[in-house]
Amino acid sequence: MPRPLGRVLTLLELLQSGGLRTVTELADRLDVDERTVRRYAQQLVDLDVPVESVRGRYGGYRLGPGYRMPPLMLNDDEALAVLLGLVAGRRSGLTAATGTASETATAKIRRVLPERLRSGLDAVLGSLAFTEPPGGTTTAGATGATGATETGSTTPGPGVLLPVADAVRHHRPLSIRYTAADGGRSERVVHPYGIVAHADRWYLTAADVTAGEDRTFRLDRVTGVRVLPGSFEPPADVDPARRVLTGLATVPYRHEVVLHVQGTADHLHQRLPAGLVVVTELPSPDDGPPDTGPCCRVELRVERLDWLPAVLASLDRPFAVERPDELRDLVAAFAERLANSARKSVPS
Repeated sequence: MPRPLGRVLTLLELLQSGGLRTVTELADRLDVDERTVRRYAQQLVDLDVPVESVRGRYGGYRLGPGYRMPPLMLNDDEALAVLLGLVAGRRSGLTAATGTASETATAKIRRVLPERLRSGLDAVLGSLAFTEPPGGTTTAGATGATGATETGSTTPGPGVLLPVADAVRHHRPLSIRYTAADGGRSERVVHPYGIVAHADRWYLTAADVTAGEDRTFRLDRVTGVRVLPGSFEPPADVDPARRVLTGLATVPYRHEVVLHVQGTADHLHQRLPAGLVVVTELPSPDDGPPDTGPCCRVELRVERLDWLPAVLASLDRPFAVERPDELRDLVAAFAERLANSARKSVPS
């Protein structure tokens, strides 16, 4: 964008924030002289933007009443990217320093979108759940723990995401074409409960009417969606995010790990990778030592064990390995490497 044109648009943005702006203030913000500010204001007037000039000692420029921005020229993919990026940034804490800026930006974008797209995006935002709490981050070591080697985009396109979200919002059945992990293709009827974002992937929790059971589907593997007539009543206690995590944690993998860890279930859920772990708080034994605190049985299904010793050390809680024995050897080797590093001194 040519620099003078960019400054004209910046002037419009400043005036849109409301109130009267003095020529001196605008010149400072735009890093130009006052004569140039007047020229930019006239260019806006020539474009039919109702810029009003206020004379006097405290005069300046303001926008006339009733002016509205033209609709944003965003296609479905761009609108989804912008709004979901704002939501994700706000949840992760990346936009915390700007206060309510992400919320006001979201509201402004929604106001100028066409009704069709706005209602569709509202359905997405209203049906979307996250497995990580606001400000949460992926647990160290979780990436690659399942041994996944898939490449390519895992983000569903608007042709899938928008109709699925609308069906979740209005409790409408769907017919979906689905490609499983082994490449098998099928078409099935589902009652969608919710959309869940987890570990850079999107999931749909639903009752699979075709199979007669609740299922979790990867949305990037859905190749076609058709909304069916009628409606259904979802379970009153449905928790889509919890269903996704439970489903992922019980998928069979190469290694089944069982640990006993001294600590609360809440503490362990915060430290261990969501979607790979099932934590069960155990009753305190009657003859156990006093003041040991709660203990939990932890089950993980993973493709690799090499990342687990560092994660277990980060728990800072006593633990015992029930199985597999291979993990005991890896923990012992990790502890020995830490001890050797602690004994080393830096050469002078």
